[in-house]
Amino acid sequence: MDAGNWSQVTEFIILGFPHLQGIQAYLFVLLLLIYVTTVLGNLLVFLVVRLDSQLHTPMYHFVSILSLLELGYTAATVPKMLSNLLREEKTISFSGCLLQIYVFHSLGATECYLLTAMAYDRYLAICRPLHYFTLMTPARCAKIAVGCWLGGLAGPVAEISLVSRLPFCGPNRIQHIFCDFPPVLSLACTDTSINVLVDFAINSCKILATFLLILSSYVQIVRTVLRIPSVAGKTKAFSTCASHLTVVLIFYGSILFMYVRLKSSYSLDCDRALAVIYSVLTPFLNPFVYSLRNKDIKEAVRRQLKRSGILIEVKVGKAGQGRR
Repeated sequence: MDAGNWSQVTEFIILGFPHLQGIQAYLFVLLLLIYVTTVLGNLLVFLVVRLDSQLHTPMYHFVSILSLLELGYTAATVPKMLSNLLREEKTISFSGCLLQIYVFHSLGATECYLLTAMAYDRYLAICRPLHYFTLMTPARCAKIAVGCWLGGLAGPVAEISLVSRLPFCGPNRIQHIFCDFPPVLSLACTDTSINVLVDFAINSCKILATFLLILSSYVQIVRTVLRIPSVAGKTKAFSTCASHLTVVLIFYGSILFMYVRLKSSYSLDCDRALAVIYSVLTPFLNPFVYSLRNKDIKEAVRRQLKRSGILIEVKVGKAGQGRR
C-alpha cells in the first residue's frame, strides 16, 4: 500500500463488553471488589511467606513469587478495564496498547515457566525425597526464579517488534476487553499471516512445552504415590500438590483454548469469557487456593498476627467480656 494513501492510527478504542452496556456500573463495582481482593490476597501471601522463617522452603519460595507475579499480571489489564467501564471514550494509545500486550504476555509466560518449576519441585519432593534438599538449594531456587523471569520478559519481544512495524490505517476498534495480539492484528491494513504464524508458533511452543513438562511431572508423582502402602501417606503426598494442580488446571485450561487453536475457531464472546478467566479469576483465586487449603500458610498467618499483637488484643478483649 502506498504510504501516501493512509494515515497511521495513533490510538485504539477497546470495546470491552458491548452487550452489557446497561450494567456497566455493576460490572465496575464487581470488578473493583475482585481486583482489591486479588491485590490484598496475593500481597498477604507474599508477605507472610517472606516474613515467616518456617515457610522459607523451595515450595513457598515459588508460591511467594507467584503471588508477586499475579500482582503485576492483574495490574497490566484490570485498572484500564475499570477506567473504561466509567468512560465514554474507551481509548488507549498505540504505544500504550503495545506496552500492555508486552507486560501481559511477558508476565503470562513467566507464570507458565514458574508453574513448571513448581511442578518440578513437587516431583523432587515426592519422587526423590532423600535428594530434595541437596538438589533444591536456596541458590538453585534463586537461579530457577531468575530464569523464569528472564525467559518470560524475553518471550514477546519478537511478536511486539513485528506488530510495531505494521500499518494501522483504518478501523481502530478492538473487539476485546484489553489489547492482545489477535484482535490488534485483525485491524492491520496489510497481510498479517507472518505475524499470526509467529504468534501461534511461539505461544504453542511455550504453552504446550510447559504444560507437557508439568503433565510428565505429575505422571511420575502419581506413579510414586500409588506405590505408598498407607492411605494416610498417599493422602499427605497428594495434598502437597493439590493447590498447585488446581491453579494449573484453571490457568492452562483457559490459555490453551485461547492461544493454541486454529483461526477458524475464533469467537469474540468466547475470547472475552476466556480472557476474564485467565486475567481476572485465576489471580483472584490463587490466594484462596494457597491459603484456605494450606495449613502451613494459615498457621503462618496466625503467627504473624500474634507477633503483631492483634490476636493478643482479641483474646484480652474476650477474657474481659467473660469476667463481666
